Amino acid sequence: MRDDVPAAVLRSLRGPAGPRKRLLLTGWFSFPDGEATAGDVLAQRHMSAALTGAGIPHDTAWSPGFRPGALSLETADPDAYGTLLFVCGPVYGPQVAALHARFSSCTRLAAGVSVVDPAHPAATGFHTIVARDGTRAPARRDLAAGAALGPLPPVVAVVLSAGQGEYGARRRHAAVNEAITGWLGGKDCARVPAETRLAVDDWRLCATAEQFLALVARCDLVVTTRLHGLVLALRTGTPVIAVDPVAGGAKVTAQARAVGWPALVAADAPAAGVLDRWWDWALSGAGRTAAARHSMS
Repeated sequence: MRDDVPAAVLRSLRGPAGPRKRLLLTGWFSFPDGEATAGDVLAQRHMSAALTGAGIPHDTAWSPGFRPGALSLETADPDAYGTLLFVCGPVYGPQVAALHARFSSCTRLAAGVSVVDPAHPAATGFHTIVARDGTRAPARRDLAAGAALGPLPPVVAVVLSAGQGEYGARRRHAAVNEAITGWLGGKDCARVPAETRLAVDDWRLCATAEQFLALVARCDLVVTTRLHGLVLALRTGTPVIAVDPVAGGAKVTAQARAVGWPALVAADAPAAGVLDRWWDWALSGAGRTAAARHSMS
């Protein structure tokens, strides 16, 4: 399988007339009722880089739900573009078919796509399709496989408690969890929701303590409101930010003090600035070294 999709598209665009006006780059990441997957976005990145390298001016239409304020299919003026290029995903369904009506004045190309039904209007509406699969031609390498990547961000296990009714009026769990998740939503990291609760009848949960330890050992950081989120992260040598969800401090605070772990945040202090400070420390060499000292592996 050759990485020839961008080359094939560029050959098409370099026809006798060449591209007219600007090119509009679209995909399932463009639809308000579609979705932006990692593969879709990397395919867009790869194709955009190829277009830029070839000196072809273009814009990308993004779903307002994924990139609010960016150019969207609704705000893009069809008369401003000579070519519409659709990348990745299946050329199937009413969303794709609607592109042909809205951008009827454009030359419409599809690249790196799956042709589910060659007779479907979503497919027949394209003037040219450079498919990754679904045609008689040999399968082509997916566009996402060749996209340039930036540095990979940290992987963060998030272990939160919503119960602990025994603390009564001192419980701040809802507010603390909201502060933590809102803050994490703005961090460049891969978030992994995790539970210390074990189960043998739910595939989403670990069934043994060793499975949970294996999970946190492979993370760069654990953010938790649970005592055992703190204890078990440190046992694997993984840095942890522990937030005590009980006003005045309870078992999370007591355990952090018992083991001498400094990255502890009180229930009334999970502000972004405080969490950011511990984030920087935990992911630094100092934080990793401190966590390694607690490892009992």
